[in-house]
Amino acid sequence: MGYMNEIIEAEAQPALTVREVTSAQNLPKVVGRAYGQIIAYLAELGEQPLGPAFTAYFNMDMENLEVEMGFPVKKELAGKDNIKFSPIPAGKKASCFYKGPYSGMNSCYESLTKWITEKGYTPTGVVYEYYYNSPDEVLKSELLTKIEFLIK
Repeated sequence: MGYMNEIIEAEAQPALTVREVTSAQNLPKVVGRAYGQIIAYLAELGEQPLGPAFTAYFNMDMENLEVEMGFPVKKELAGKDNIKFSPIPAGKKASCFYKGPYSGMNSCYESLTKWITEKGYTPTGVVYEYYYNSPDEVLKSELLTKIEFLIK
């Protein structure tokens, strides 16, 4: 399957996040809880997310995944409890969109990794996934996810 890959230079994006270490098996529960906490806190502040929910992966250790879940916001906001202000970093990013069940995203990851290398860039090891809809809203075959590697 072919993917539309692109490289962009982005500015830092304000975001509220929750950072945790979890296993891949527990990830859906951890992600759902974090998104719920952040959305509730944004409502408390009278604010709205500026864009889609995201998860940042800082490693690929399936037993000890270091992840940060969050939402982009308009401006710097104070954190509360385990919710922190943590901007999405500025810099070069390589991305592609994937449509389908989360379990099939590996082919997009492989394609994008190969493309990045062919273009002469090196992934930093941090990957963001942006979720434009959810399994609660659409069929798994209609899920739309943007995969974004930070590169140098």
